Formats: sequence, structure tokens, C-alpha cells
Amino acid sequence: MSMKSKIFLLMLLPLFIWGQSTFQKFFADSTLRIDYYRIGNHDKEFITIDRLYLQPVWAGPKSKLIDPFNNGKYMITVVDSSGKQLLFLKGYNSYFDEYQTTEPAKQGVMRTYHETVLIPWPRRTVVVKWYSRDRENNLQPIFEKKLVVGKFAFSNEKRSLGARVIKEHIVGPTHQCVDIAFIAEGYTEKDSLKFRKDLKRFGKVLLNKAPFSEYQDKINIYGVFKASNESGCDEPTHNIFRNTLLNCTFNSLGSPRYLLTEDNRTLHDVASAVPYDALIIMVNSKRYGGGGIYNFYMDFTTDNVWSTNVMIHEFGHSFAGLADEYYSATTAYDDFYPEGVEPTEPNITRLLNPKKLKWRNLADPGVPVPTPWRKHLYDSLQVEYQKGRKKFNEEIARLVRTKAPKKIIEAKRKESDAWSKKMVARLKDLLKTEKYYGKVGAFEGAGYVSKGMYRPMLDCVMFQNGDKPFCRVCAHRIEEVIKQLTE
Repeated sequence: MSMKSKIFLLMLLPLFIWGQSTFQKFFADSTLRIDYYRIGNHDKEFITIDRLYLQPVWAGPKSKLIDPFNNGKYMITVVDSSGKQLLFLKGYNSYFDEYQTTEPAKQGVMRTYHETVLIPWPRRTVVVKWYSRDRENNLQPIFEKKLVVGKFAFSNEKRSLGARVIKEHIVGPTHQCVDIAFIAEGYTEKDSLKFRKDLKRFGKVLLNKAPFSEYQDKINIYGVFKASNESGCDEPTHNIFRNTLLNCTFNSLGSPRYLLTEDNRTLHDVASAVPYDALIIMVNSKRYGGGGIYNFYMDFTTDNVWSTNVMIHEFGHSFAGLADEYYSATTAYDDFYPEGVEPTEPNITRLLNPKKLKWRNLADPGVPVPTPWRKHLYDSLQVEYQKGRKKFNEEIARLVRTKAPKKIIEAKRKESDAWSKKMVARLKDLLKTEKYYGKVGAFEGAGYVSKGMYRPMLDCVMFQNGDKPFCRVCAHRIEEVIKQLTE
């Protein structure tokens, strides 16, 4: 955390004493959905308001409206009309902040992305303020909007018409639970039964994964189904394009495996059928891929050999703001973490001061910092893995584009899956031979950076594929977020 960000939070924190009565004084138990556009490139950034909507229920807690984590590229605050009392604060990321690090953005190409923030419905006049972090991770104000009660325009139309709700795992009132919505993507009306089965399957995967498994009585899971015209999603490198509800597409930001949607408005329209703290887009596809953006949304494909792992990994991003701990795979963006600047994510560090390790309270005694490991052996095996995976992906894409017989395509996919599982097992076995395997320290290689970035443990869901737990640092942050969202 940068010094200026610390000062920013210290200036705000003394201004509030929260409780149920404070919520009732300033807010109604409904949601104000603010849709807006974020426009810019690497050096410029603007916000313009699209529309405001009234949604019937506030999904979050009433007594904990101040996000304590100081994580995310962006921050939104709500203050009273005098500007003296902080009423609401939340950090988040977006599609746009990833675009900012790409080569087109650096060349000055302007792009527009649609975004949404949710706040409790104000009973009194308030000011909503947006902040963005600069390259030093200092929060800078970029936009604000005053909402005068009774005078700002909004829509209260039901935007989720046609969506069907499945109450998969409902255990308590929305304010006392984490509300998670699985949104159907690429399921036709004929696929509706498959959606129900997939919802049940992946709902169990999430609830049975520690530390979520310890809070099953605090997690509500909804499914929201609205039919797509076609099954699947867009796969540009395969020359496949599908007419689907949310327009999810592979090759997002130029990365073949990166799966995202830019149709933010439709996503929140459909999701408004239920109260939600977190959004999971479940994509009806066999191909490997997914994406997750902190306090924004995540998506994953349902029928790949790694689907359960991808879902858990991407939910770590979107729900808890965890960083990728891998460093050898290619990504859709570069220069994501500037040298000499400590990331805001809880599970990676630049280790600028080894004596003040970010997760020192969870570190094992006697483990040196930085922590030695045979990184060169792992890296050599990873090079083999990445080359092989790229070769398989390119061959499958060629077969699909040239309309090869389905039997040949499926045979190549099975061969790819078997090879991938074998390589991942070799990588896992290699890590298990390390002296400090299973210990919390500071292991070099994380956040897309091979040198000068460190992760807490050798292996983790956020590090590589396979059936494995969250490391202790990641699990700790997930628990903190669950407790923050529940009362």
C-alpha cells in the first residue's frame, strides 16, 4: 500500500461510525445501479454517466459499507452532501484497466467500456466519487456526481424480464449472506436442463472448496437462466461466432484462452432478477478458458477437463481480489505491475522490505525471506509445457477452421487433455520435492513476473492448474471478504 493511499484512507476512516441505524438514516433497503462509460487509453481516462436504475433489494450488509481492503485499481465512495461523512466505499477492477496496459492503448488508441457500480439507495442528497490509481498506486479523483434526492432521473423498469430464477442453495436473509448469482451464457432453451445440472455441479464445487466450505451457512447461490439463440460462445481463432445472450468471446484483448464479455449492461440486466454480491457467468462450452475481474464478474466454460479448477481460480480473482501467481504463461496485457511499486493484491509482493513481509502474520517461523527454491527446474519444465500447449491449441484451431471431421477434432482434444494432465502432474510432483513445500514464505515468481515478484507458497489454486487448495494467504483473504459481506 502506498503512503498516499494510506493517508487517503486515514482521512476517511475517522468520519464514520456504522450501524443499522446509520444505514436507515442515509439509505433505503434498495439498490441504486449506476451504469457509466469509462473511456480512454494508456494515459487518459474519462467517465460519463449512462443511466441510473432502481433495483428492489440491497444485497450487501447494512452495518459494513466501508471496504477495508484497499485493493483494486478503482475505488468508489459515497459521501454526504457536506462532504464530511463517508457513507460507502468499495474497491474494484474493470476490463478497462487491463486494456490500459496493452500495446494499442500505449499507442494512444481510445476505447470505451461499459461499467456498473451498485450502492444503497440514498434517502438524502449524496455525492458519488470515483478514484483511479496512478502508476504509483496512489488514488486520484477522476469523476464525481451529486445525487439530489427527488431530482435525479432513474428507471425502475424490470430489466430482467424473461429470466428464470433457480434457488440452488438459499440458507438465509440476503444481508446476512454472500449472494452469488450464476448467469447462463450460451444455453439455448433446449439446454435449460443442462444449465440446471451444471448449476448444481459447480455450486457444489464452490461450496465444498475450502475456505468456502466452512461458510456454507453464509452463502446463497442463485441460478439465472435466460436462453441464448445459439449454444456456446464466440471463438475468433476457430472462426466460430455464436449469437448468445451475453456475447462472451475468447481472444479477449488478443489472448486465445481469455474469455470475457463487453456486454456489461445485459449482464446486469439479467442479474437484477436476484440480489447479488458476486456474478459468475457460466459458459456452455467445451473449450478451456475463462476470466475474472475483482468485484466486477467472472466467467468459465463448463465442459473442459480443467473447468472446476478454472472456476475456482477465476472466482478467487473476482470475489477476493487475488492476483495470478503464475509467471510463465502468456497474458493479454503487459507491464501490469510496475517495478518498485507494491501491488494492492494480498497474495503477491515486490518484497521491497523483506523485514515487513505483507503476509508476515501468516508466515511460518524459520522460513527465510526470500525463500529459496529450485526455480530453474520448474521453469525448464514450464517452457516444455507452454510450447506443447501452444502447439495443441494451434492444431485444434486449424482443425476446427478447416471443418475437419468431428471425430478427428475430439481425438485431438482428448490427446491434448491427457498430455496437459500429465504435464501438470509432473509440475506438481516437482514442487512437492522442495524443502519449503507447504510453508508460507516468499517464493520468487508471481503476477506474470519471473524476477522481483513473490508469492506466499510454492503451490496454490492461483498458481497453476490441478486439484489443490488455496494457499493460506489466499484462504485468509477469502474468509475476510466473506465476513465483510455478512452480518
